[in-house]
Order: sequence, then structure tokens, then C-alpha cells
Amino acid sequence: MADDATRTPTPGFGTLAVHAGVSPEPVTGAIMTPIFQTSTYVQPAVAAPRGGHYDYGRTANPTREALEASIAALEAGTRGVAFASGLAAIEAIVKRLSAGDHVVSEENTYGGTARMFNHILGRLGIGFTFVDTREPDAVARALRPETKLVHVETPTNPMMRLCDIRAIADIAHGGGALLSVDNTFASPYNQRPLGLGADFSVHSSTKYVNGHSDVIGGLVAVVDPGLAEELLFIQKSSGAVPGPMDCFLTLRGIKTLHVRMRQHNANGLAVARFLESHPKIDRVLYPGLESHEQHELATRQMSGFTGMVAVDVGTLERARSLTERLRVFSLAESLGGVESLISVPALMTHASMPEERRLAMGVTPGLVRLSVGIEDEADLIEDLESVLG
Repeated sequence: MADDATRTPTPGFGTLAVHAGVSPEPVTGAIMTPIFQTSTYVQPAVAAPRGGHYDYGRTANPTREALEASIAALEAGTRGVAFASGLAAIEAIVKRLSAGDHVVSEENTYGGTARMFNHILGRLGIGFTFVDTREPDAVARALRPETKLVHVETPTNPMMRLCDIRAIADIAHGGGALLSVDNTFASPYNQRPLGLGADFSVHSSTKYVNGHSDVIGGLVAVVDPGLAEELLFIQKSSGAVPGPMDCFLTLRGIKTLHVRMRQHNANGLAVARFLESHPKIDRVLYPGLESHEQHELATRQMSGFTGMVAVDVGTLERARSLTERLRVFSLAESLGGVESLISVPALMTHASMPEERRLAMGVTPGLVRLSVGIEDEADLIEDLESVLG
């Protein structure tokens, strides 16, 4: 056993957010990772790229590599892989499979994910079964001999459902499948799926990871080096890579991830409590509330509950009235930025889902999704109160 005096301490999350993956640029000492805005690299000899892999911008880029190292550290993984969007990241995970293989997916996943599974990847011979992953037994029943992947979101978009990551990882692995967790709603600050047994932790880095509503991107973190190599091969072969400017901006956003998430968590809980106490709100969905049916699980596998809140105001007319009259909250799709956003999922983020599926999951016309930003808590609550009355 190593002597305690010589053991290297594990940095805290904030230290990792500021420093992981980046180091001073060797020529000038610039503290920020440069934007390597290049499509190709000069090689000193035929087929002898510098570093063994700097031959073409799609294959390798130093700014992208810094971002990949950063997300690997934040997720307690060994390797990160960056993509042009969150959907491209999820697609790459599924592209490991072949025609005839089967995926079990959370039914209340992001509408774009369900659309990609059903209308793009499903046409290529990969089968998909959608279940309520709040019940681990539902996942177990859906497994087949040809099941190669279980894909979940926790919390889900927009119903704020949770699944027990550790329990589902055991079920997936017992059936010979891998587990992919969309960690977008939680962020690495609040939840680390790899430590709970997941094989992939995936993000739309457009959201909390970047946090400034100015980048589209996706990230995957893994522990198994073999899975990393597969994803890097797919990244290179399919070409859905982020540009160096996008990687630079995401790295910049990550440096304040821990600070931003503390405020998102505090504001989200405050807004959820205010809305829960308001007589014009029928239902509030927020894992940090004791009234949430999975609050105990949330406190067990999450360290914070983010700024995502869903409420049901009863009717589409009331949803329109609320979302279109606010001043601090902006009516827009997306989430996880420093500014507060609000949307009506049935007509916006989940409009591509069949109506019967939306209603079965609880995505009613009166459901409103709030992405609570980092503004002053009093201003956010006053804004909501001024419209609700």
C-alpha cells in the first residue's frame, strides 16, 4: 500500500472543472487552450504525422482533445469523445450495433432521440423497445437475446422521471447488454453514472456543460478503453465532429460549471417550492421536492437536483398565457443556459411524438417545462407570481 504522504490527492470537482484537460500552450504559455482552426497538418515526412495522429482535422484536433479530456475527468471516466451534437453522440453509441440487434430505451426520452431511434436507426434493422425505466423489472422483461444496449435518461425530459442507474446497470449487464445514460439534465456536477455502473455517460453539451446557449455539441465519457476506441473510430468514420471554436467555447463554459450548477440547483428548488404552493398550479415535477415520488432515489444517486422543473397548469390556454407573458423567463426551446427559459413540450420539444404516446407519459397540453437559470431568485419568483396572480 502506498504511503499516505506520497499519495496524490484527488482534486475536487471545481478544480477539475477549471484545470482538467488544459495546460499552458507550449510556445507562448497562453493559459487558455488555443483554437486550432485548421483542416490539416503539415507532416515532416510521408505518412509520419506529428504526434502519430495529427494528419487531418476530422481525425484529430488539439482543442477537441482538451475538451474530451475535461469531460472524462468530470465524469470520472478514462476517455471522453466529442461530437457535433447530443444526438450525434447518442447515434454513435447505437452505431456500435448491427442490423438485427435490439435496444431497450426509456420511453420518456427527449423527443429528438425517440425520433432518431424510430425513424432513422429503426429503418436500418436495429430494433427498439420503449419502457418505463422507473421500474427495473420493466427493463428486465424487455431484454431479448439480441439486446445489446439499454439507453436511459435520468432525470427524463420533460417528466423528471428517474431510474435507478445501479439496478438497471446490473440488469443490462446480466443480459449481456451495455448501459448508456443520458446525463444531460443532471450534469456531471449532480450525477456521475459511470460510478454507478453505466458504460456510457452522454451529454448534449449544448445544455448545462457549456451553459451559455451559444454552442451545439455532444459528449460521451467511458471507463472501458475498448469502448473509447470504438467511439473514436465511429467519430472519425462518420464525421460528426465539433468544430474547434465550439470546443473552445465549451471548455470555457466548463470552467464555471460547478459555480453555475450550485446556483441552478438553488434557484430550481426555490422555484419548485414556490410553484408547489401556488393554487393555480396543478402539479409540480421536481426530484428535489419531498412530494416527488422518487425523491429518495434522487437523494441517493444525485448530489443536486438542477434547474429543470415541470409543472402542469391544466390546459393549453393556461400554458400559453403563462409562457407568453413572462419577462425574465424567455419562451424558447433548449435548456441549461444561464438565462431562464420556458416552453410547452407538447407543442415544442416533443411535438414529433404521437399524441397518444405523449398523453400516456403525462406530457399533456398544459404541461410547462422551466429551465431555471442563475438570475436572482427573487426576480424569478416575482416574474412567475406576476403572471400567475
